[in-house]
Amino acid sequence: MKKTVKKAEKKNILITDDDRVNRTLLSGVLRKAGYAVTTANDGLAARAQLKKKKCDLLLLDLWMPRMNGLELLTLLRQEAAPPRVVVMTSDQTPETMLRAVREQAYRYLTKPVDTNELLDLVENALSSKPTSPPIEVLSARPTWVELLVPCDFDSAHRIQSFLERLEADLSQEVRQSIGQAFRELLMNAIEWGGKLDPNRKVRISCLRANKMLIYRIADPGPGFRFEGLSHAAVSNPDEQPLEHARIREEKGLRPGGLGLLMTRALVDELLYNEAQNEVLFVKYLA
Repeated sequence: MKKTVKKAEKKNILITDDDRVNRTLLSGVLRKAGYAVTTANDGLAARAQLKKKKCDLLLLDLWMPRMNGLELLTLLRQEAAPPRVVVMTSDQTPETMLRAVREQAYRYLTKPVDTNELLDLVENALSSKPTSPPIEVLSARPTWVELLVPCDFDSAHRIQSFLERLEADLSQEVRQSIGQAFRELLMNAIEWGGKLDPNRKVRISCLRANKMLIYRIADPGPGFRFEGLSHAAVSNPDEQPLEHARIREEKGLRPGGLGLLMTRALVDELLYNEAQNEVLFVKYLA
């Protein structure tokens, strides 16, 4: 179904890209959807536009002449109220993506841009709540990525989108299993340990060795015991398969995810510390 924006809700979007064809294509798609669109062909031109007119969302190419997107992101961080930024690039190297996260890019679009993905992402970026505390990049080495992520679902979805691209060289099956396991464990950490408080942060480490991939997720909570989790499927007997779903709803928690047993099946090793506020999983690579 074609998405359109009501006139009263029209938002201003600035597209910055040195590729004229891409600027024309994206601006046409967004204008047709009902957005107000302006364009710039490099970072300097975009900065001049931003000084003249407020922008609700900046679609920013990374590699451009005169001033590239990463340089503009650095400057925007110094502003009191910078626009939300979605970066666009075909460069999926870990260093580039993690620098974009470090410079507080909101989301990441791979070029050539899929127009349906573009419209979904733009709608999400413009409708989501004001930005929570930033995601902090503690280590940006391709073999050792370490992050501090605010305990809210929007930050979780954003960082999952970035991290998925770090494993682009792996098979689809491996990427899918890692992604599902990571999502389940991260959501549990944010919801249970972080209490959905964006001022608290989950520490995430992703270590890439020649023959294995290791994820470590440490939440800010005091820990738990599985037998005390009435809202978890693992705590309910088979004769009451939906009881945990009812309890989750009463507690105001998200609908149940994969569950511990299914998550274990997706990875090769799954380990908890004694307090069970830190979890580590290993996926062996062929």
